[in-house]
Amino acid sequence: MSDLVRLSISLESDLAAELDRLVERSRYENRSEYVRDLIRAQLVDEEWQEGHEVLGTITLIYDHHQNGLSDKLNTLQHEHHASVLASTHVHLDHHLCAEMIMLRGLPDILRGLTDDMRKLKGVLHAALAFSSTGHSLRKPGKHSHAHS
Repeated sequence: MSDLVRLSISLESDLAAELDRLVERSRYENRSEYVRDLIRAQLVDEEWQEGHEVLGTITLIYDHHQNGLSDKLNTLQHEHHASVLASTHVHLDHHLCAEMIMLRGLPDILRGLTDDMRKLKGVLHAALAFSSTGHSLRKPGKHSHAHS
């Protein structure tokens, strides 16, 4: 038996047209898929707002010729070794590098690390992308112990 629940919602015609436009623009197959992802995005936002363990990715763009910058970035990652899962370093040109650092931990710690990196001289851009460990997104009956 399917675990899908059918819902009916009421929207003003202009808002319904906007929903259809968003669905089409985002290349979703249908409204249901689009709304499911909107709900999941809200659940991820709540994880970050409520201080639950989360995943995040810092993307840095920096000038590797800046004196001591690579060492400072490396030191910050070592100081947060419990949160740093992996990093990828890419040479964009003779001077510029991009680094993507995948993190797991509490939102305040991940934001703090991002801010510490952003403030370093030679860092041109630092952005933190929010994600989830997936615990609030999975189906309770599929991956955890359901109670009868």
